[in-house]
This record gives sequence, C-alpha cells and structure tokens, in this order.
Amino acid sequence: MKTVIFSYVFIGALAWFFRNIGNIISWIRLGKAENRLDAVSGRLKNVLTIAFGQKKLLREPLAGIIHFFIFWGFNLFLFGVIETFIQGFCPSFDFSGSGWFYVLVTGVQDIFGLIVLAAIGLALFRRFVQRVGRLQTTGKGMADAAFVLVLIIIVVISMFGQNINHIALQNFQLKWNEFRPVSYFFSLRIYGFSNAPAAFNYEVFWWLHTLTVLTFLNYLPFSKHFHIISSVPNVFLAKSEAKKNIIAPLDLEDESAESFGVADIRQFTWKQLLDGFSCTECGRCTSVCPAATTGKSLSPRKIIVDIRKRTQEFGPVFLAESMSERVAGNTLVHNYITDKELWQCTTCNACVQECPVMIEHVDAVVDMRRNLVLTESSFPAELNSVFKSLETNYTPWAFNKADRANWAEGLGIKTMAEDPSGEYLFWVGCAGSYDNRYKKVSRAFAGIMQAAGMDFRILGTEEKCNGDTARRLGNEYLAQTMMRENVETLNGYNVKKIVTACPHCYNSLKKEYKQFGGNFEVYHHTEVIEKVIADGKIKLRSLETPAKVTYHDSCYLGRYNDKYDAPRESLLAVGGVDLVEMERNKRKGFCCGAGGGRMFLEDVEGTRINEERAREALDTGAEVIGSACPFCMTMLTDGVKALKAAGDAQDTTLKRDDEGKVIIKDIAEIVFEQLADNTR
Repeated sequence: MKTVIFSYVFIGALAWFFRNIGNIISWIRLGKAENRLDAVSGRLKNVLTIAFGQKKLLREPLAGIIHFFIFWGFNLFLFGVIETFIQGFCPSFDFSGSGWFYVLVTGVQDIFGLIVLAAIGLALFRRFVQRVGRLQTTGKGMADAAFVLVLIIIVVISMFGQNINHIALQNFQLKWNEFRPVSYFFSLRIYGFSNAPAAFNYEVFWWLHTLTVLTFLNYLPFSKHFHIISSVPNVFLAKSEAKKNIIAPLDLEDESAESFGVADIRQFTWKQLLDGFSCTECGRCTSVCPAATTGKSLSPRKIIVDIRKRTQEFGPVFLAESMSERVAGNTLVHNYITDKELWQCTTCNACVQECPVMIEHVDAVVDMRRNLVLTESSFPAELNSVFKSLETNYTPWAFNKADRANWAEGLGIKTMAEDPSGEYLFWVGCAGSYDNRYKKVSRAFAGIMQAAGMDFRILGTEEKCNGDTARRLGNEYLAQTMMRENVETLNGYNVKKIVTACPHCYNSLKKEYKQFGGNFEVYHHTEVIEKVIADGKIKLRSLETPAKVTYHDSCYLGRYNDKYDAPRESLLAVGGVDLVEMERNKRKGFCCGAGGGRMFLEDVEGTRINEERAREALDTGAEVIGSACPFCMTMLTDGVKALKAAGDAQDTTLKRDDEGKVIIKDIAEIVFEQLADNTR
C-alpha cells in the first residue's frame, strides 16, 4: 500500500513540477533571441567559482558563509533524498553496497545536517531579529523567505528522524561503511536499547521528509527561491569576458522595427527574462546602489523583480491568446517601473558586480531608457540641451566646436592633420577640451608625456564626443552617429594607440568602438603615468610638506575595467604622499553620481550622491582628494563645496589652496607638479 500511495504522490508531484517549469520556460522564450554560448571555458569557470564556489557571496563574509553551508549542505543531501525516494518503491534499498562512498553519504548527512541547521538559525536571526536592511522586502518576500527556511529545517530534522529510527531498527548496529555519529548519539539517548516504537516513528519521519521535499520542489516555481534551479544556468549564460560591461548596439537600420528599446517583456532578450527568474532578492544590488542608498526611488532589486512579475502576468495571457500581440492591462515601463526610477541610475555597475547570480541590471535600464528616448521621446527636460549640443557641437555642452583645441595653445602639440606619424593619439575628451578646470589636467598630462619623450598627437577640432553619454542616456541613434564618425576619422589616420584622461572615453574607445570597426590599443592616462615612472622616463621630487592623500575610484575605470593599481602606484611614486583609503574603495568604491548621463541631471530626490562621497573623502582626514576622471572631479568639487556651505566639512583638518577650497586634483596634476627639473 505504501508503494502504491507513494507512486501516485511522487509521479503527481513531478508532473506538476515539470508542468510549471515548462510554463516558465515558455514565458522566457517570449524574449528575443540572443547567443550566449560563446567562450564556453570561461562560462564553466564562472560556474565553478561563482555558482559553486560562492565567490561573490563570500565578499560579505558572514552572510556568504551562512549561504555557502546552506547551499552545499542542501546539495550534499541530494544522495540521501534520492535514497529516500527509491525506498518509496523498494523499501529495503540503501546505498550501503557502494562501499566507501556510503561513508561519505552518511557522514555528510550527519555533519552537514547540524551545520545547515545552525546556518538557517543565523539566517532567520539576521532577517527577523537583527533585521539587516538589505534583507527587508515588501510584499510576500519576507513570508516567502521564512516559509522556505522552515521547509529546509523540516527537511533536515525529518532526515535526522529517519536516521535515528533507522539505527534503532538495526539494534544500534551500524554497517561497516555507515558513519552517522550525530544520529547514533541521539538514537541511543532517545531509545536506550529498546526500539519498540522505532518502526512507526521511522514511517512518520520518512513520509514527513518525502512530502516536505516534494512540497519544497513544487513551491520553487512560485517563489524567489526558484533561483535554486535557475542560478547555475544564469551564471553560465552571463556575458562572456569579451562582452562584459559592454552595452550591445541596437540595429537602427531594421526597417521592420516598430519601436526601439524595451517597453515591455517581448522586447527584452530571453536572457534578460531569465535574469528576472534568477533573482534571489538578497538585496546586495540595492545595498550598494548610490541612488538607493541616498534615498531615491531606484532599487536595482525592484527593477529585476518587476521584470519577473510582469513576465508572470504577461506570459500566460499572451500565450493563451495564441501569440497575439494584444495583451490587456499594464506595460512594464510606466506601470511596473516608473520613468523616475530609470533616470536615477548612474550605470555605476555596482549592482552587477555584487549580484551573486550574475544578473545584468544596467543593460535592462539602458534598454528601457532607449525606448523612452527613441520611441516615446520622453526624457527629462534638462536633456534637450544636452542632445542638441551633442548634435550640433559634438559635445554635451554649448561650446563652439572650433574651440576644442584651444586648451593646447602654446604647448607645441601637433594635430593628426598636421602630422599623423605620432605613436599615440591623445584623446582629450569634451571635459578636457572645454571645462576650465579639467583643461588644466589636459595640459598637465600633455606636459608629462612631453617630459617622458612620448610621440603623441591630438585630433583637435576633428575630435567629437565619444558617445558614452548619449548611449547611457538611451539616445542610441546619436551615440552611434558619433561613434561611427569618430571611427572613420581614427581609421583614416591609421590610429593604433590611444591614451585618454577620461574613463568614459577610455571604456567606449576600448570596448564599444569595436562594434563599429574601431580596434585600438587604449590606455588610461594613469596607466601611462605609472609606466613612464616605472621605466624611469620621468623623475619626481618629493612634496615639500608630506600630505595625506585619498583617492576616489572612478566606476568606469575601476569596476568597468579593473584598473585600481595604476592611479595608486602613480601617487605613491611621489615622495611624501601618505595614501589613505576611504571606507568604500577599489571594488567596493562608491559612485560620484555623474555616470549614465547623471552629470547633466539634477538630484531632486533624497540626498546628493556626490555629497555622500565627498563626506566619505573628508572623513579620511586627507589633505588632498585625488581623482582620475573629469566627471568625478566636478562632482567631488561640488560636493565638498556644498558640505562646506552647510558647515559639514572639517575645515581645520583640510589643506587649502589660495581660494580657501579643499584641494581636489587629478593624478596627472599631482605628478606633473612634482616633476624634477631635469625632466621638465
């Protein structure tokens, strides 16, 4: 009778599970096609290190260790679960005939069983007693987490219950390859040497274990814990290293396209929909988001969860109407995700970096911005002048394109038009060409290159904005126009090596220009400075008065391109520099607030991101704040100025320049000022 009942329960549970999995797969397939099977070896490495090795989770040690043991404990229980299911059809079955392997199976159950119970206890404490901020969710999130954790507790306890009673039924005699120290201990304490009720108790725990596992399995498709199934595939299918942190271009020449960007589910790729079903709702993305942490509406977690919710709403209706485009009700953008949320993103990539299952939040945000700009012509009013200036002046500011090379007057720098034979092209960028403050950086870096004997040229008036701002703001048409024109100019001069002082230019020229035929060796100016110092091509004096210096990591140099050491090594090469790090630095660095086109938008909700970062810089007690990005310099300068006006800055501890302001300098300026006389 037991076998018959179990057969119906087991087959029914599996049928229901696979039916629901099939539904989810059919919804995900509504997304557009995309190839995610390139670079298989790199993908397998990610699975081993990130999915199985829990590399990203362990960046936060306590939470990472808790999850590590729950994850591996549950996986290692799999053999015990399989054994239990087989016993439903053949009650006398066990793995004892597998020899020494059975020692591992039984030992893991006992040892990891206790570890998993302890880990779940800590997880419940952190979520419901300590109430860790990123773990607090709205809606059914908290109940969902509690329910699943309780189910796991029941699975483990019922597993122990089976083993304890199994030992009693064997008259407390373990097989030669059976290792159950915990279960044996409790079996003796509970039963002594009498096993009278053990047979009945064993059946109770066997059914409890079996039904709980099947309940857990069938709850997954309706829960955020579906990531137990989808996270490993999602990690495997994440962007390959060659495409990492790169925005994919739109096909603007597709005459059949009725819209561009993403307004609803079918305009996402299937992988972006899979991201929604892989989200663990752990909140790591939102906890590091500069917009979310300064009190704004944007939450990267909510963006991804909303994609999942909309897919769950849209998919069944769409498929029921025989693939009709008519789906009554909401759309993803506007109804689930507001315009305001999308425009608050700085594209700093902190969310992507922290996500333990490799979700690509920034791509989704940019795709939805593209729809707002290109299809709906709906964007903040401040961007009208930005887009207009980019179209007419090839810079986001209203400067005359004829003045682009004025910064270099008197320096004896040749343009490519005058002499294209230089080894390097110095890509100056819009800020380096027009912004009065950053023109000083351009001149300082040019001076370093000249002192080092580097053979370089500039484009002068032929240089145009690199297109990063337009692309991240969703104006893909404008971005591609500038990118293609720049590539044509660069290839026309047969440019091979480019150096730039702007991380946004650096990232675009190095990675995204390849999409349009621009294949160049691209260096950030801090890389060049570090190299000419290391090669002895320039010599530096020590500071007359030693100074504490803190360095702010640019997101597009650090997180996007893993360049953390060159700026610091360049600073430390200057004698007298005492480098002090901010609390959030390197891979955990905090955005200045200017990326993703936010440089040209006002912070109207919550506190200002740049002030948050400026306050953190001041808290180090440093006398100089070093930067390596024009946007970062502007934002930090404005942030310190605002804090000073509000009386928040610790004026007595800060070194000041002649105007009484906190010193904020680019790495190039700090190095250039300390060039020894014989290298000038």
